Amino acid sequence: MATLQSVRPSFRPSIPPSNSHTFPAPPFNYSPKLIGSNIASVTLRHSVISPRASYSEYSPQIAENLFDVSIFTAAGEPVKFTHLWDQNQGVAVVALLRHFGCPCCWELASALKESKARFDSSGVKLIAVGIGTPNKARILAERLPFPMDCIYADPERKAYNILNLYYGFGRTFFNPASAKVFSRFDALQKAVKNYTIEATPDDRSGVLQQGGMFVFRGKQLLYARKEEGTGDHAPLDDVFDVCCKTPVA
Repeated sequence: MATLQSVRPSFRPSIPPSNSHTFPAPPFNYSPKLIGSNIASVTLRHSVISPRASYSEYSPQIAENLFDVSIFTAAGEPVKFTHLWDQNQGVAVVALLRHFGCPCCWELASALKESKARFDSSGVKLIAVGIGTPNKARILAERLPFPMDCIYADPERKAYNILNLYYGFGRTFFNPASAKVFSRFDALQKAVKNYTIEATPDDRSGVLQQGGMFVFRGKQLLYARKEEGTGDHAPLDDVFDVCCKTPVA
């Protein structure tokens, strides 16, 4: 059984690189002193996208562009986003995790699982997408556990590219927003009790991808939040607020 101490390599990575991607090991180490000095300066930013404001970051066609993307179910079946929820008035929460071997994403997946009953009662479809192959998605779903019919794999990061989510070494390991995870230490420790590094993508370039949270009603984007750094998750209260205010047909 894994403990939080045993998964600290995801905060200071020691994952062996694949043959085609090599990353130096970063000196990433938040000490309690560092956290105390910087955590207060982290701005808890979020953006609720109205139809008017969405043009600044995403075009009105963003949903249609996303709908053309094919991903995979945890069973390995290809499926397009266009088939995941009703394109007219159906409401969907689309959570793009970093990758299936990210401990912070196990924490987010755990919070989403605990919130699923609330989404279901509001007629909202919960969709979690992660980077890696379907067998990696199954590892998270079985060990966390997480509903198998709500998790999807995007091994080539197609949806992440369409939504222009942040990517890179600095964003992953050195962004100040990543310090937020230490304020959720207990929740993280609980979420990773069955964690295994085997869920990490074979293509190690995926570990540098950041995630995001999106809410759609049909093809209309209602809410968008790009994670600034690792563990910088969208406040679920904001997501609930959008869903509850959105009439579901």
